Amino acid sequence: MKKIFRFLLKSILAILAIVLIAVITLKLIYNEDVPQGTSGKPADDLAFKILDAIDHKQFTEAREIHWTFRGVNRYEWKVQQNLVDVYWDDYRVSYQTQYPKISFAFKDGKRIEGQEKDNAIAYAAKNFNNDSFWVVAPHKILDIGTTRQLITEDGKEKLLVTYNSGGTTPGDAYLWEVDENYRPTSFKMWVSILPLDGLEAKWSDWEMTAGDFPLAQKRSILGITIPVTDLKVNP
Repeated sequence: MKKIFRFLLKSILAILAIVLIAVITLKLIYNEDVPQGTSGKPADDLAFKILDAIDHKQFTEAREIHWTFRGVNRYEWKVQQNLVDVYWDDYRVSYQTQYPKISFAFKDGKRIEGQEKDNAIAYAAKNFNNDSFWVVAPHKILDIGTTRQLITEDGKEKLLVTYNSGGTTPGDAYLWEVDENYRPTSFKMWVSILPLDGLEAKWSDWEMTAGDFPLAQKRSILGITIPVTDLKVNP
């Protein structure tokens, strides 16, 4: 019994050591400072080119966008109504994105109130802010509360977008890289929920939707796919 215990202890310590080494290595690799560039018209001009490349006008006219994130949270976003139905487990929250206090929450089809309602709405808000970003982030580069800088690196023009207010984690910054047609291919991020600075996420496999605007079908970090499934647009 003691031998088994010692073996298990050594195994756990070895795994923890490997994890620690991996974290330290990643931290050394992804430890970039947020770049500084040119704000104002040059940055906004690039932002408009990106929005044109992804048919932003058609996106704003979409009726609904549906998707599932991590196989757990399911969303039916009614874009024109600023309303999203968020489903998980036995819950459904009809979340008003502009006026959260008038949102409704249900469990097993029955309306809930009090602290349980508040907790459900808070969960819906936090997850919608995060999960929708992985679906439509390029369309949010001119959102209220954002600032932009034009960054020139390796002869390429890139767009740094900082979210100074709104959302769940204000202060986050994203450095977008685009292709020759100004369609986004990746961003580096400086976000409060991650200990790594400048971690890169790839955006690829852009496909035209029923709403006459394209959406990336694949997003990945360090080769790991961000789990967005059942993505559908109702025009």
